[in-house]
Amino acid sequence: MIQYIRDGLIDPRVILGQWDYGEPGQKYPCWVVFDDARSEGAISYCEFGFGPRCPWGLFGPEDQHLSMGMDSGWFTRFMDAFFESVAATKLPIWRVFSVEPNGARTPLTAEGSWEETWEQIELLRSRDPDARYECGHSISYLR
Repeated sequence: MIQYIRDGLIDPRVILGQWDYGEPGQKYPCWVVFDDARSEGAISYCEFGFGPRCPWGLFGPEDQHLSMGMDSGWFTRFMDAFFESVAATKLPIWRVFSVEPNGARTPLTAEGSWEETWEQIELLRSRDPDARYECGHSISYLR
């Protein structure tokens, strides 16, 4: 996984992100630091908009609208943004978790692909619609 992230790191380049919550046409400089051709996704750093509280944001391919998007696509740490990015779905790190009403999570499967994990979740949900099953990973990093 570390090598996968390193392979996506680039020399920072600036793009102008469209800020949808301000004046019409308002843009902020965002520094793209991770660009993953394998998933057509990018992670940028921006001190404006949702930053400085959540300066790490997700962008799609640059030929699409460069909107800074909703606050759900901005994170306090690079690794949080990475694990929410399309790039992370290419790694075989995903597990099915059972989630209790109190929020406690229990892994039910070994690590596998994104697609395989979601197939297992859909099967479990169809068999037990009252239970809660989620896709996640067990990778620990400084939060």
